[in-house]
Amino acid sequence: MKGKCYIQGMAAISPQPTFEENLFSAQLLYTDNNLLPCKEPDYKPFIPANSLRRMSRMLKIGLTTALKAITDSNLTVQGPIVTGTGKGSLQDTEKFLKEIVTYQETALNPTPFIQSTYNSVNGLIALQQKCTAYNNTFVHRGFSFENALLDSMMLLQEGSDHVLTGAFEEITAEHFYIKSRIGFWKSEQIDSRELLLHNTPGSVAGEGAAFFMLTQEPTDQSYAAINGLKLLYKPSAEKVLSTLQAFAPEVDAVITGRNGDCRFNHFYNIVEQHFDNIPHIPFKHLCGEYDTASAFGMWLGANLLKHQELPEAWFAKDQHPSKPINKILLYNHFYGEQHAFILLERV
Repeated sequence: MKGKCYIQGMAAISPQPTFEENLFSAQLLYTDNNLLPCKEPDYKPFIPANSLRRMSRMLKIGLTTALKAITDSNLTVQGPIVTGTGKGSLQDTEKFLKEIVTYQETALNPTPFIQSTYNSVNGLIALQQKCTAYNNTFVHRGFSFENALLDSMMLLQEGSDHVLTGAFEEITAEHFYIKSRIGFWKSEQIDSRELLLHNTPGSVAGEGAAFFMLTQEPTDQSYAAINGLKLLYKPSAEKVLSTLQAFAPEVDAVITGRNGDCRFNHFYNIVEQHFDNIPHIPFKHLCGEYDTASAFGMWLGANLLKHQELPEAWFAKDQHPSKPINKILLYNHFYGEQHAFILLERV
C-alpha cells in the first residue's frame, strides 16, 4: 500500500530499557536461557492501584504502553484504536484452561476468560480514555501488526485525524515449552548478544508491546513518516527480490528481522545483497522472536530517523550510521511465511 502517514508519538515496553527517557545511554540487556522477558516499568503513574491489582500482566503492559504513546503525542484518543496480536494474553488463557480442568467446568472465575480475549487491551484503552470510536484487533499470526497498520493507514486516508496503532505479545513458560517442541527456539542455550553468530535452527523467544499515534499531517514533533507497506505470503526468493526492486529501490539503511534461524537466512541474504553498501541493522537480539516483533523494529527505525543515532551499546560499530539517514526499509518475516516491508522516511 502506498500512502503517507506520520508517527506523532510512540512508546515501547520490551526486553530492553525502552520505556525510559535515557534510551541512548541504555545498556544492552541479554539472556542465556533462550527467553527474553520484558523489562517492566513502574505502572503506578499510569494505572490506579485498585485497578492494578485486578489486571493481568499483558493488560498492564499494553495499557501502559498505549498511555505513554498518547502522552508522547500530545493528543487525546477520540479516534480509532487498532492493534495486532498473535496470541493475546497467554497468561489468562492458560489460567482459564487450567481452571476448567481443576473445577471440572463448574464454579469458574470469568475474569481470566474475559481478560484472555484478544481485544481486551483495546477495550481497556477505550474505557480508560472514554473513547467510543472505531476499535479493532487483528489476530493474523505474523501479519497481525502489519494488518493493524494497514487498517490504520486506510482510516487516515478516509478522514480520521489520528489513529492509535499498536501491537502486544507475551510469552509464558508453558508456551515457551510448547513452541520449543516444534522447533521455534534453539535447542542449545545461547547468549542472546551472540544470536546472529549461531547458524542453527530456531531463535530466542521474546515479547513486548509498541504503540504509535499516527496522524495525517506532520508536526515538528513527528518521529517519522510511514510511506509504504507491502505484505507477501509464502513468497519465493525471486518474488522477494522483485518486490525490493519495485517497492524500495533506494534507501539509506535496512532494518532486518534476522533472528539467527539458519532455515530462513536466505531471505535476509537477498535483502542485504541488494543493499550491499548501506548499514544493515538487526533487532531481534534486542527483543527476541514473536508474532508482532516488527512493531519493535518500526519503533527502532522511527527513533533512528528522528535522532539520527542508535543506542551505542546495542549494535556493532559497522551497524551505526555514518551519514544522515533519510529513508529506511524495515523487512521482517515470521518463520518464512508472512513477509512484511515497511518504508519509513525522515520528516
